[in-house]
Amino acid sequence: MSQQFSPFSKEDLMPKPEMLEIKKQKGELFIGIPKETRLEEKRVCLTPDAVAALTAHGHRVVVETGAGEHSHFNDKDYSEAGAKISYSTEDVFACNIVLKVEPPSLHEIEMMNAQSTLFSALQLKAQKKEYFEALAKKRITALAFDFIKDEHGVYPIVKSLSEIAGIASVLIASELMNKDNNGNGWLLGSISGVPPTEVVIIGAGTVGEFAARSAIGLGASVKVFDNSISRLRQLQHNLGKTIYTSTIQPKTLQKALRRCHVAIGAVRGKNRAPVLITETMVEQMREGAVIVDVSIDRGGCFETSEITTHSKPTFKKHDVIHYCVPNIPSRYARTASLSISNIFTPYLLNIGEEGGIENAARFDKSLQKGMYFYHGILTHKSVADWFSLPFRDINLLLF
Repeated sequence: MSQQFSPFSKEDLMPKPEMLEIKKQKGELFIGIPKETRLEEKRVCLTPDAVAALTAHGHRVVVETGAGEHSHFNDKDYSEAGAKISYSTEDVFACNIVLKVEPPSLHEIEMMNAQSTLFSALQLKAQKKEYFEALAKKRITALAFDFIKDEHGVYPIVKSLSEIAGIASVLIASELMNKDNNGNGWLLGSISGVPPTEVVIIGAGTVGEFAARSAIGLGASVKVFDNSISRLRQLQHNLGKTIYTSTIQPKTLQKALRRCHVAIGAVRGKNRAPVLITETMVEQMREGAVIVDVSIDRGGCFETSEITTHSKPTFKKHDVIHYCVPNIPSRYARTASLSISNIFTPYLLNIGEEGGIENAARFDKSLQKGMYFYHGILTHKSVADWFSLPFRDINLLLF
């Protein structure tokens, strides 16, 4: 009887130790910072200090000339930090990683190299299907900083910009109340012998909390409305003091609005901010009162709100001043740029240490959550549902 031949040697059949995955070697990043072209966008993703940290780790950074001028970072600052200053927009978009505050236009996507990586805001509600088709055509890996969520369940960049918007809403209202801006001449705060100005805040999220914190700091009397008892309780805890809070009941809210000097809309919604203040309620407000509708980027929570711009930020309706600029943090471009840069820089350094975005995203869940395109494949369910597009789970592609 002939001996049966086996394709395996004795050594092949012996038990072997489990092999661990070899970590990829540190890689050099090639980062482009283009100048923002969208109207009135003044922020920049990386400051010169952040560029210096990246170049010190061996990464290359190309900055388009004038990219930081609105944030008061000039080309010399970036050059001294180790960046290359480019006078060609095409050269900046030719980098392997492109960092933008606003999402790129279709023309800018066309300038990007295939298989590049894009970090920017997505602003889902403002996008069209053609934007995603253009990313897919170039096989772009795209991450939205408004989707990045850390291990604590916090959206770090969104939260930081919301803090700025909350503080800014009170400062803006204070400016608009003075007589030079056709306000009612009230000082936002509390002066001995004079009743404090009254501020009504609708929404107890991050914007509402920081608006309340700022108004209380100035000495104003603050009332906060929200339909979530948990958020109202958390707000009281974070402020460290007891203030007037209430669920949103029309009669109670209307009474508060009639007396207030400032009303701040800070309500968010899954798709559109709910309209909670009717035109009738606005009609009954004080003459010269100020509305700052921070929710305007989601449609606004005041029925009378209409989108305005930084160059023409206000309008009057029913003798009430309305401020409805959707991009409030851009008004404070240097602070906002520093905030964005401080959050971006550790991510970029980690991507370099891990040998690239693919390997970094495998171990960093926050990057996975921020990723909505992977080599031209849509990987985010909310984007897919919004535009009726097919998508694949990022975990099936990365592992």
